[in-house]
Amino acid sequence: MDELTDREEDYLKAILEVTKTKGYARIKDIAMKVNVKPASAVGMMKKLSKKKYVNYQKYEGITLTESGMIHAEAITLRHEIFKKFLRIICVPDQVAEKDAHILEHQLDPKTIIQFKKFVEFITNATERPLIVSRLMEMFKKFSDEADRPN
Repeated sequence: MDELTDREEDYLKAILEVTKTKGYARIKDIAMKVNVKPASAVGMMKKLSKKKYVNYQKYEGITLTESGMIHAEAITLRHEIFKKFLRIICVPDQVAEKDAHILEHQLDPKTIIQFKKFVEFITNATERPLIVSRLMEMFKKFSDEADRPN
């Protein structure tokens, strides 16, 4: 199986998002999601179909193959991990969304695993909720104070 480019990953993630609501995706749905012209989306569908990540036939709904689904879900999970992490460290939602998109493509898988462990550690702190809660309050206060001009 060929390695995916960042752009190909974006398309797979977009197809997954659309197919979760409609069961299939159309070229116009995908083009809108990734902010390209329909002709560009058609070209990418042909490329992803050739790589066996999507089921694509002209004028028909587009779906992910099993391999495409596995990759799209992994990309989506990476995105969610980074978005949660960035929110934990008080990054505003709009910035967290944009930066999570950048991080999902750029980091080594070992680094991603550690981010995932950290996010789970913080968000699932059932045996240590007071410690984590207090730590997060302290960080927020520190962050807010650091943002103030001297």
